[in-house]
Amino acid sequence: MRMRTLELTVGVFIIAGLLALAVLALRVSGLTMNTGDSYKVYAHFDNVAGLSKRARVTMAGVTIGQVTDIKFDKNRYTGLVEMAINADVDTLPVDSTASIVTAGLLGEKYIGISVGGDELMLADGDEIHDTQSALVLEELIGRFLLNTVNTGDD
Repeated sequence: MRMRTLELTVGVFIIAGLLALAVLALRVSGLTMNTGDSYKVYAHFDNVAGLSKRARVTMAGVTIGQVTDIKFDKNRYTGLVEMAINADVDTLPVDSTASIVTAGLLGEKYIGISVGGDELMLADGDEIHDTQSALVLEELIGRFLLNTVNTGDD
């Protein structure tokens, strides 16, 4: 009887550990379902390099939504990003700025929103017009090297 109790206790701990590991993996990967209400906001970016679906949307360092879709707009030749903003964040002015930001030097890309000053607020289906595209490290290095080569020929 004592051995059976020990086996059951170990089994319960193993199952609890596996469940905790599964929940942690879902939270880290961003695969958890968004249970709250949200509204859609769109933004056009010249370059969305490294941004992916389910990337977070933040304001003042706080996650307020996530990227739900990324498409190529063949009329404007830009990347069209669809974001789901939490319904409780309903005070985003229409002149807010959306930027693609990198967490750390080579970290994940996400969208950071800077608040504008207009009295009109974004609603479902509206577009953020003021955007700043992703900073591509390879382009910066290329520009730096090209500038160094050009200035070195004087």
